[in-house]
Amino acid sequence: MKWTFMALLPLVVFAAGAEPADMMKRTEELKGLKWGMFVCWSFSTFSGREWTHGVTDVSFFRATELDTDQWARTAKEAGMGYILFLTKHHDGFCLWDTKTTEWKVTNAPLGRDVLAELRRSCDKYGIKLALYYSEGDWTWPDMKNGELKKAQLKELLTRYGVIEYIWFDHAQTDGGLGHAETVQWCKQFQPGCFIGFNHGERAGDIRLGEHGRPAPVSQRTGVGRDTGDEDYQGYLVAEFTYPLLPKGPHRAGGADWFYSLPKHDHLAHPAEKLYHDYLGAVKYGNIFSINVGPDYKGKLRQIDVETLRQVGEMIRNTQGLPSVPGS
Repeated sequence: MKWTFMALLPLVVFAAGAEPADMMKRTEELKGLKWGMFVCWSFSTFSGREWTHGVTDVSFFRATELDTDQWARTAKEAGMGYILFLTKHHDGFCLWDTKTTEWKVTNAPLGRDVLAELRRSCDKYGIKLALYYSEGDWTWPDMKNGELKKAQLKELLTRYGVIEYIWFDHAQTDGGLGHAETVQWCKQFQPGCFIGFNHGERAGDIRLGEHGRPAPVSQRTGVGRDTGDEDYQGYLVAEFTYPLLPKGPHRAGGADWFYSLPKHDHLAHPAEKLYHDYLGAVKYGNIFSINVGPDYKGKLRQIDVETLRQVGEMIRNTQGLPSVPGS
């Protein structure tokens, strides 16, 4: 693939002189979102595998349809406050119209800036937006100085409106920019954006619990990868997440966080489990991100829509909230 180094954005302070954010106020605002939809849609949607190696042509992402309104409308019906969107996985394929590489969705058959469309859909339905980003990836020729990581994060934080938080995945290292430096880089563009890392160097202000559970911010909310968190005092709020698609011996092949395979389209965690964890999130002031994987046409599975609507009804029935028109 071709990296367009000449198109990299200049590494300058974009928000010089911006007022620092009131992070105590922002913490309460983020907690108030309660739960959201984690959307993973990329190469792995079409491979049936969690990590997709060996792709040499962006047309591997063969979607020709997209319905971000369906995602945002379903989130609204479920009583969710935000959507957490995967912008780039470890394969390096960018789901926005980046200037840093040609390895992007606008060069794929779809030819559309997915993140821009999702931003409009979120605004339409009153849903906030957060971003997932793999810090490094298999396509970067040199990650020593973090140049590409900086340029991509600047695009994400200056071109797509207010971002509630960034969920950084450390699985492919830090992309040449340490976590403390990453926090500093992001905060200059959006001081009120929370920053979190699923593992690696401790930094940021949101604790991420991959395959996690409800718990106070002072306790571990994830499993396995957050050893050492008890020694870090910078977290203001905790997030936990897991896929709506259950994992177990009945699952032969297929992905977990992305769309799996058509033969698994009838599988989903029961609404009662999601509602139980929603209540736990509310109890501890967490935010709870339930993961879904749109299918080949960029739409949520019918079982996902139905399950999330059920949870939304449970929330409205127990909290005395009005029903969502058209749900």
